Amino acid sequence: MCRASCPSRAGSGPGNCCGSWPTPAAGCRSDASAANVLVAVHRDLLVCVTSSGLRGTAGELAHHLLATLGGGGWQIGVGRPHSGPAGVVTSYQEARDTLRLADRLGFATPVLHAADLLVFPVLLRDREAITDLVGTVLGPLTEARSGAEPPLETLEAFFDCQGNLTAAARRLRISTRAVSYRLDRVKALTGYAPTEATQRFTLQAAVLGARLLDWPAQRL
Repeated sequence: MCRASCPSRAGSGPGNCCGSWPTPAAGCRSDASAANVLVAVHRDLLVCVTSSGLRGTAGELAHHLLATLGGGGWQIGVGRPHSGPAGVVTSYQEARDTLRLADRLGFATPVLHAADLLVFPVLLRDREAITDLVGTVLGPLTEARSGAEPPLETLEAFFDCQGNLTAAARRLRISTRAVSYRLDRVKALTGYAPTEATQRFTLQAAVLGARLLDWPAQRL
């Protein structure tokens, strides 16, 4: 999948992003350079660096790149702003890792900000803890007649749709009644109710962990 990335802008210091950039898009590089954006190609990624003091530059650049490239699955990873030359490297790494994480988790959002995905590195930092969480909370779903994947997909859709059953059903292409049934089964098997605020966070964290670990496709 082709990617693109652009810089971030709040705070102080430069921001930096990365993305793949085929030859036909070379014209965009000159446009970006003309807009006071430092542009370079690193391996299969186009890296754009701009000062965070240029307010709005990151958003404008992202819009311009997507408009120029059109469809085809392009994505832009936006690193957080950091000060100094070392900060540029840090922001680049954040943007690159954001694109990798999007690919791993199946995120299709055209523009992804590293600041919005900070929870994922935290979850991965202690693999033993997240593995224990997934196994303890979601492990019982393997006892479901259809296996763990359908209820896991239902939980993911339910959380992504902010607890809206109708929206979750539309996303899953099943009836609202089927969504309710699956959520009831989740509670019966795991003891955790997705609709109860005190238990929802634990379930949602476990679902995120499951996706990061590629469970249940991969054994814990």
